[in-house]
Amino acid sequence: MINLDKMDISEPFDTFRKYYEEARKKEQKIIEAISISSYDKKNSIVDSRFVNLKYVINNEWIFFSNYNSPKSMQFESHEQISALIFWNSTNVQIRMKAKIKKTNSEFSNKHFQSRDSTKNLLAILSQQSEPVSSYDDFLRNYKKNLSSKQKTIARPEYWGGFSFSPYYFEFWEGHNSRINKRKFYELKKQEWKSGFLQP
Repeated sequence: MINLDKMDISEPFDTFRKYYEEARKKEQKIIEAISISSYDKKNSIVDSRFVNLKYVINNEWIFFSNYNSPKSMQFESHEQISALIFWNSTNVQIRMKAKIKKTNSEFSNKHFQSRDSTKNLLAILSQQSEPVSSYDDFLRNYKKNLSSKQKTIARPEYWGGFSFSPYYFEFWEGHNSRINKRKFYELKKQEWKSGFLQP
């Protein structure tokens, strides 16, 4: 699930809400999955991965990650990203372009403390994307620490939120014979311009 809070009722945000509710009613699996593409300046390549979109608050799209991870390093060196959602239950694709930044510490703390302690333990133990001798070794270490009686875990400084506010949307509806409907919105001089794209 995605927590939609204080979301603008105007376009294009109302269109996003409409498609989200349709997918939710169709019981879309992993509805919060969103692909984030970033630029790796060091190796001159584009990199993509799925993350869990947790909130849309005041038109800020928010997810959480390890700040020492490769994607976080890419965000820091190149703030431009693209994002993609696909809900197969309704055959809808949503593309976004935006600049990304970290959320403030207070928000990250609040979200961290709302999570299950098993997830927070993983956030502390995992040096995300670093090599490991084997999956079984990591799992063994995780279970060993899981047996600890410590219930409350403080958020580590290297873990927190990222937010982005899109300046471009494309809403894609798949139709028969590939005559797909594509409507875009682009923010120019603080005003949203819209139009349609050919299939």
